[in-house]
Amino acid sequence: MPYGSRLAAVMTRRIGRECVYTPSARLALYLALRRWCQPGARVLMSPVNDDVILFVVLAAGLRPVMAPVSRWDGNIDPAAVPESTWRAVDAVLTTNLYGLPDRVVELRRHCDALGIPLIEDAAHAIGTHVDGQPIGTFGTAAAFSLSKHVAGMAGGFLAVDDTRTRRELELLRDDLLVPGRLRDDLATTLRPLARSTIRTLHLVRPAWRTMQRLGLLERDDFRMALHAPRLAGSARQAPSLKAYEPWVRVDLHGFRSRHGALVRAPLELRMALLDGDLARRRAGVSLLSGTAWATPALHDRVTHDGPPALFRVPLLVHDRNSLAERLVDHGVITGYIYDPPLDDYAGAEFVEPSLAPAAARWFAAHTLPADPHLARRIVGALTKERATPAHLPAPGPAPVPEPEPDPDPTPMGH
Repeated sequence: MPYGSRLAAVMTRRIGRECVYTPSARLALYLALRRWCQPGARVLMSPVNDDVILFVVLAAGLRPVMAPVSRWDGNIDPAAVPESTWRAVDAVLTTNLYGLPDRVVELRRHCDALGIPLIEDAAHAIGTHVDGQPIGTFGTAAAFSLSKHVAGMAGGFLAVDDTRTRRELELLRDDLLVPGRLRDDLATTLRPLARSTIRTLHLVRPAWRTMQRLGLLERDDFRMALHAPRLAGSARQAPSLKAYEPWVRVDLHGFRSRHGALVRAPLELRMALLDGDLARRRAGVSLLSGTAWATPALHDRVTHDGPPALFRVPLLVHDRNSLAERLVDHGVITGYIYDPPLDDYAGAEFVEPSLAPAAARWFAAHTLPADPHLARRIVGALTKERATPAHLPAPGPAPVPEPEPDPDPTPMGH
């Protein structure tokens, strides 16, 4: 029986596609990129994304092309992508940022017309639908994350269309897995329990501050250190997951460990509780969407379809960095801030920069991702901190055109 097949069968029943179980969504995404993209291929993606995803794309030997995005949700704006860029890319990678869906119908139409794969990064989007169809069923393949949605520290899926492709990917996955260790499996299993205990005992602030002081956090900022010279050297070995492992493994060292039953069995139990978790997320989204800080993209979705089960709710605020730091004192740790955009972070050596970067910069600089499970606490904290909603600056007055010169410089009457 293939590794993780029981978990894969549960996900297959959920979304109606063949699924491959993986230890993480990042490994699932790497499998998809290796399967459908040739080394050197150019992949259109949003610059408002986790830096780990950038390194997964680079590890697959591909060239990331940064797309223009919507300033309201950070996802690719297909209408703003120049025709010359469409003709030059070999694949499209969605983000479904925080669970707000990409414009997948338009993206699929472009990909079909060009004959290129659409790969869905659905790590934030279990439970997200577009026109009644679940995210993860629009593309050639889709990568999902269990750790984002069932409070685990492992587990992912790659969803594909047919059994033959699934079997091919299972073999490729098995070649990339590394042996798991009992000690690591115990840590993976106990870490969610430790987090839950810290929250229950209201120890979030002292625990977080202690980790900061002891240097136990892998990131000193929202982005990990780039180490550009070392990264450039790794490019000579691409495609190679091993060469990029120092970057791809950040925050999830067991991203390709062959976890045993000690990890997988609790994941099965947690998946059985997924619908309840999604319902609680919708309740939190409903509360946060009614605040002055909520992005208009969220207002629109709630108005038309009801509250979605978002992984995080993007709130738009001024002085975001300082506000995120002050929220720690209220027991709220703000993660998943993707600032600066990937083209500003990595530069033209490693990515093709966006031709229209302003929207990504504005969205990345003002977004405060809010956990819908903590909606009431976050609303209370933002109210106490007098957080100011961020609104797009009004466009300045149109320039007054210069008067056209008189074609005959001779004064009238002379």
